[in-house]
Amino acid sequence: MSTHTDADGVNHRARAGEAYRLWWQHDAHWYQGVAARFGQETANEINAEALRKVARHVGQRVARLSGPLPGTGDTRKDLEELRRRYDDCGDRMFPPELRNAATEVEDDDLIVLTLRRNFAITMVRMAGSLEGYRCPCTAIHAGWSEGLGVALTENKAESCLRDGDQACRLLMRVAPAAADGSEG
Repeated sequence: MSTHTDADGVNHRARAGEAYRLWWQHDAHWYQGVAARFGQETANEINAEALRKVARHVGQRVARLSGPLPGTGDTRKDLEELRRRYDDCGDRMFPPELRNAATEVEDDDLIVLTLRRNFAITMVRMAGSLEGYRCPCTAIHAGWSEGLGVALTENKAESCLRDGDQACRLLMRVAPAAADGSEG
């Protein structure tokens, strides 16, 4: 994206930032409107469904760009590559200035995402809609996994910024077939 000002005096980077903010405002107002009209539970369900679809698309794109998951026979090495792909998915979905996250491999089948800053939680809190809001993190991870062609045997939040924890700690336990590089 161009960072310079064009002949008409338009700074395209600033214009893109404004467009992002407007879409985030739209999303917040949409969510609040659904919650007000149909209830918080419905808003949470629709939000998670929509994000899962977006995440699946992102996972498919990362899979296309990265090629097949390796099947080296070294589970740790293969999980490190999968971990890298999850990071790529997160970087594509969320701007780095609004997100502080890192993944690591634990054990022989567990990828842990630690999220210290989440713009959605920040925005929901600022909008006064935190009560009743349910984080769609596991839906996002399920979508990434589907797109990457990986099956999970566990996908859960161990802690959450929304609940006042210092960080979100999200666990993704990879099915054995996915850990060895074969299709899951």
